[in-house]
Amino acid sequence: QVQLVESGGGLVQAGGSLRLSCAASGNIFSIDDMAWYRQAPGKQREFVARIGSAGSTNYADSVKGRFTISRDNRKNTVYLQVNSLKPEDTAVYYCYANILTIARSRFNFWGQGTQVTVSS
Repeated sequence: QVQLVESGGGLVQAGGSLRLSCAASGNIFSIDDMAWYRQAPGKQREFVARIGSAGSTNYADSVKGRFTISRDNRKNTVYLQVNSLKPEDTAVYYCYANILTIARSRFNFWGQGTQVTVSS
């Protein structure tokens, strides 16, 4: 069993900041890519940022320069620092991880989501 648990969402004014966290736990041998996606009401889930096991990163154009993804491999945790928030950043943010389990099976796992609401 593997779980991803997100935290850190909330209501913030435009221009504000939040730090999202996602901790993976359970029968984990290793974690490859970790990422954040988001889904706004009435829209499809979209990619936000990705970080590889060695620290390489990718970002959606809409968040470059404002969001920063990082990870702590000792804690199996990925973070998303979100700055200069805009109302269009309002969405449920989901954590993703590609995990090799102790049984040496590889799966994609998702968290339950954390709501970020940006008021204008």
